[in-house]
Amino acid sequence: MIHPASWLVAASALIVGALGAAHLFFTFHGPAFHPRDRQLLERLQQVAPVISKQTTMWRAGLGFHASHSLGVLLFAACFAYLALAWPGVFFGSMFLMGLGLLALTAYFLLARAYWFRVPQLGIALALALYGAALSWRALG
Repeated sequence: MIHPASWLVAASALIVGALGAAHLFFTFHGPAFHPRDRQLLERLQQVAPVISKQTTMWRAGLGFHASHSLGVLLFAACFAYLALAWPGVFFGSMFLMGLGLLALTAYFLLARAYWFRVPQLGIALALALYGAALSWRALG
């Protein structure tokens, strides 16, 4: 039988994974990440960053969004899998538990500083579920 703490970690990962999947979808479909100013969009599609003339600010932004999404999806898949399929390994490793807590805390702080309400609330919920899972396992 799977311990409830494992389900809490999996639920946390599911929330983060859903946010990552939505982010990846909206990166390439629709105007969600487009600037409201049409002229700014045109400039972003023309201007190269200082680091390289081989791309534009717009293309680099798409790549940043996509790689961010893939990293979040990888986090979600790995932590859900570990918690459900290998709970002894996951909950027996201070490193893995701490890494997940660190990652979710970092995402939460980034969301508060730079993002908007939906990811803030989603990550806050994921962090709360993850924290509850760690507390539950620590208490017995």
